[in-house]
Amino acid sequence: MSTMVFVNLPVADVARSRAFFTRLGFRFDALFCDEGTVCFAVNDGCRVVLHRAQRFAGYAAGALADPRYGRETVVAVSATSRAEVDRYADAALAHGGTHLRAAEDLGFLYCRSFCDPDGHAWEVLWMDPAQIAAGPDEAAEVC
Repeated sequence: MSTMVFVNLPVADVARSRAFFTRLGFRFDALFCDEGTVCFAVNDGCRVVLHRAQRFAGYAAGALADPRYGRETVVAVSATSRAEVDRYADAALAHGGTHLRAAEDLGFLYCRSFCDPDGHAWEVLWMDPAQIAAGPDEAAEVC
């Protein structure tokens, strides 16, 4: 089995979060879902697990960060095209998400960001495959 990444986030209302991410087009894995947790696949190697806040607190072994007052993370998901970036972001904003910052268009990279109903920051990005194939030397000039 290849290495997988599981992004775990606390949510106030598991059903609301499930509805929100369903509207963005994600499918949930019934094996990892119950009344206090839902899990969806981003791809074969990455899952997002949304836990009721009290359950998450047990896993986190510490105080929960409040995303209304600061960021602990920005979850970034790649898209296959600029149009897909817009589809995700538009769907998020239409279904309860809030605007995080202005779209960024660097030519080789296009991204939009939003916050989910619990205030977690998400970014959807597309990178030009031709620029990626150019290699790290060209990319380093951008950083």
